[in-house]
Amino acid sequence: QVQLVESGGGVVQAVGSLRLSCAASGRTFSRYTMGWFRQAPGREREFVATINWSDGSTKYVDSVKGRFTISRDNGKNTVYLQMNSLKPEDTAVYYCAADIFGAWGTAASPDPYDYWGQGTQVTVSS
Repeated sequence: QVQLVESGGGVVQAVGSLRLSCAASGRTFSRYTMGWFRQAPGREREFVATINWSDGSTKYVDSVKGRFTISRDNGKNTVYLQMNSLKPEDTAVYYCAADIFGAWGTAASPDPYDYWGQGTQVTVSS
């Protein structure tokens, strides 16, 4: 069983920044592919970013490239999402997710992820 706890959400004005954190339980965090997804009201859950367990490779949805950065600290069992130049359309509940089998080819899909956090609200005002 892996528990994920997100933090760092809040209300911010457009062009501002936030950093989300996701603390994970589990002794083999360093072997998990970790992802961030988001869901806005009335919309489906959307992939945001993912980071590979083995070499730190990353993937991003096009709409956040150049603005968001995913990173991980295996010593702290934590994955981060640094969000800069925020826009009102980034408003959503943000979820972190763990794929304990470390899949990479399908990491932009929610399907391979085994565990999800409870989500943290990010609201960007114009």
